[in-house]
Amino acid sequence: MARNSPYITDLPVHGRQFSTSTKRRRFSRHQDTKRKRVAILLATKQGEQFLPQQLQSFVKQTHKNWTLWVSDDGSTDRSVELIEQFQQEVGEKRVRVGIGPGRGHTANFLSLTCDSKIDADVFSYSDQDDIWEADKLARALEQLASFPDDVPAMYCSRIRLIDETNRDIGLFGLWRKPPSFANALTQNIASGNTIVFNRAARNLLLEAGPYVDVSSHDWWCYLLITGSGGTVLYDSYAGVRHRQHENNCIGAGSTIVAKIKNMWMLFNNRFRLACDRNINALKKIEHLLTDENRQILQRFAMTREASLISRMIGLHRCGLYRQTLIDNIFLLVGAILKKI
Repeated sequence: MARNSPYITDLPVHGRQFSTSTKRRRFSRHQDTKRKRVAILLATKQGEQFLPQQLQSFVKQTHKNWTLWVSDDGSTDRSVELIEQFQQEVGEKRVRVGIGPGRGHTANFLSLTCDSKIDADVFSYSDQDDIWEADKLARALEQLASFPDDVPAMYCSRIRLIDETNRDIGLFGLWRKPPSFANALTQNIASGNTIVFNRAARNLLLEAGPYVDVSSHDWWCYLLITGSGGTVLYDSYAGVRHRQHENNCIGAGSTIVAKIKNMWMLFNNRFRLACDRNINALKKIEHLLTDENRQILQRFAMTREASLISRMIGLHRCGLYRQTLIDNIFLLVGAILKKI
């Protein structure tokens, strides 16, 4: 497989099976995507330091048919002022600014996702301190165009890490195994700042609602879309320059640092608590899951509370996996210690 090609899941969609080859024959990747209306969903809070560079990267997009929807979660700096200046620069109709729910970044993004005033063909999450490559939207739209509009589909990609001065630090997140619900239950491979999804996926998120109690909005997207039988595309091309700085809400870090963080989350029960929240949220929308994924969820929920031997057997039967060897070792250790 070419380095820059996405990994694509073939999952049943609401009881029907769509083969990737059939979808690609019917919906050419090279169909015209210029008419697609993209809603950029930007959550802000105290973002004045790096926000102008991110806003200018929207202007530089090769795909020009976008509108920007901003939800500010109580900034006391110049964030809103900078966005209003940008609104004057690109046109009042292209930028809308609203007040966030004030319950953290996950609730802020979900409130944007479920805002009934926002109408578009495709939706793209954005952090306030990154920089998008010029082809970020165009590349995502090209990949999503391979699938019918009624199939929930989400694009995500690798990220390039940069420091406060926009100096390259390195690449983060190269996933080689296919995305799936069995992966999503114990690992999120979808960095929120890279996520782009179609209207069918947005409709799923609308049905689940803005008030779900989940560990993060991007992990929730990955769980819900794969769980319902939708398609997740992972692109090894890094279309986002993700800034690392001391005020990051959630930073990626280097590979070594990320592994240490994962170990810390595992052993201090933060990972188990995140799984608790995700499972409880999924149980409330079980009717949206495919029969197969509903069974996997139920088996996983029971396995977590079982005895040691039953946990080991149940983990195998669930078919759960993470993306790398060391991550799967963490998964096994977590199961033994009852930390997942």
